[in-house]
Amino acid sequence: MIAEILAPGQQTTLQAGQRRGYRHFGMPWAGAADMVSLAYANALLGNAFEATALEVSFGGCRIGFEQPTLIALAGAPAVAQLNVRDVNFYQRIVVKAGDILTLQHPPVGVRTYIAISGGFSGHPMLGSTSTYLPARLGGYEGRALKTGDRLEYTPARTERPMMELPARLQPTLLNSWSLRVTPSGETALLNPESQRHLAESVFTVGHRCDRMGFALEGPRLNVASDGLMKSAPVFPGTIQCPENGVPFVLGIDAQTTGGYPRIASVALCDQHLLGQCRPGDRIRFLIRTPQQARDSYLAKQNLLRDRLPGFRLC
Repeated sequence: MIAEILAPGQQTTLQAGQRRGYRHFGMPWAGAADMVSLAYANALLGNAFEATALEVSFGGCRIGFEQPTLIALAGAPAVAQLNVRDVNFYQRIVVKAGDILTLQHPPVGVRTYIAISGGFSGHPMLGSTSTYLPARLGGYEGRALKTGDRLEYTPARTERPMMELPARLQPTLLNSWSLRVTPSGETALLNPESQRHLAESVFTVGHRCDRMGFALEGPRLNVASDGLMKSAPVFPGTIQCPENGVPFVLGIDAQTTGGYPRIASVALCDQHLLGQCRPGDRIRFLIRTPQQARDSYLAKQNLLRDRLPGFRLC
């Protein structure tokens, strides 16, 4: 079965689960930037939560289908049409041979996930078919999709019952975010005023924003670093602060080590939201102790258990 990319938009890639267990080799996790939205899209079709789907950044994508199938949309909400008919997110969509799906640009959020019954086929590498663009691994030839690319997908193999998601339970994305963070390895290098700014100021996502992470505009932070710090482990959600005082939040494709002070870490319960932060969005950091962050993780996991039975935030 074949689907054809008629217009890829700004960036469309094949994404699935993360590559865990390889960071000591220098291999980032990669995978879907918003794993929760990927799980929702797949669960609607009875796929495995991490089945390979399309991750469409900022919309503008058109896809033609050559065979009848089912698809589902989740994540950044955009006007979506199948031929000339509007279709909804978080619902199963019946596709006939010759149908064309069009996604407009979402007003909030960044990444929309298009899942297909059975999942798209991608090149497996280190336990995942996810595309890691810097190294051209996985996905479709290790790159973003282009006009004319033809995608294979497998016949439906239901992993679990197809999920129903009432409107009252559907996630809502905004242009303002409150993200829980914990202290990190070099938080103490911030002077008292900068620590107060980190906890009390509203930052803005800068234009330097992609799957590697994003810079924050706002008060410059004063970090007592001579620029000679030894490289240390970093992860998605790590917030680094170079000597110029401009914090940088690492995303899902982040490198495995870094030499800038690690001033905070986005708590695991909120890391999936980083994949939906777009330039111009406002961010407020909520300082939490490690125990408070753990409690928040368990609370969100319990919330998701009713909607995505068996799904685990990681």
